[in-house]
Amino acid sequence: MSHGVDLLKLWDAAGTFARGVIFVLLFMSLWSLSVAITKAIMIWRSQKATKKFAPEFSRAIQEENLEKGIALAEKNPKSHVAKVLGGALAEVKPLIQDRATITSADINSAERAVEREMLITLADFKRGMGVLATVGATAPFVGLLGTTMGIVTAFTGMAAAGASGGLAGISAGIAEALITTAFGLMVAIPAVWFYNYFTTKIENLTVEMTYSSKELIDYLIKS
Repeated sequence: MSHGVDLLKLWDAAGTFARGVIFVLLFMSLWSLSVAITKAIMIWRSQKATKKFAPEFSRAIQEENLEKGIALAEKNPKSHVAKVLGGALAEVKPLIQDRATITSADINSAERAVEREMLITLADFKRGMGVLATVGATAPFVGLLGTTMGIVTAFTGMAAAGASGGLAGISAGIAEALITTAFGLMVAIPAVWFYNYFTTKIENLTVEMTYSSKELIDYLIKS
């Protein structure tokens, strides 16, 4: 009959260094999880607002009703697309209100405003990605450090016990040591998954922002 791993027993038997490694890994896990949850909520809210905003804005542009497009952007500040278009629309809004002709210089100003807003919006989306990348890359090594020191301790104990120690005398020590590597992998794997998922999401959001901004600039050029 096989026996399961008694985590409480291993914790009680673990040394100070191993416990310190586990606390570090626990902190890294909570840190990466908090970043992932915050980022997931941020992207979900932005996508929800954009699903409502983008079709209505495209319809307003097709109807050549820029005033309506400006009003829609101002009503949807949580949408990443509305944020990016907001900079360009702020440049042309006074011209629309004054019924002035939009010149090539105005269009260039609108393009620069789009680029600025896109950089700021992307920086917001990418905030915390470094934490996920760092946890995913270093957690296995932190766990391996605990394992290495645990095995050194186990073999030192066997040497002190002499022949009476035997394999049975160090098996528990090696099991305690290996648990930190397992914990390190459990921390690292979700962090890598989150990192790759959010990287793909941010790339998709960038495409959406770029497409919508080009649509607006094309309209301004034609008008």
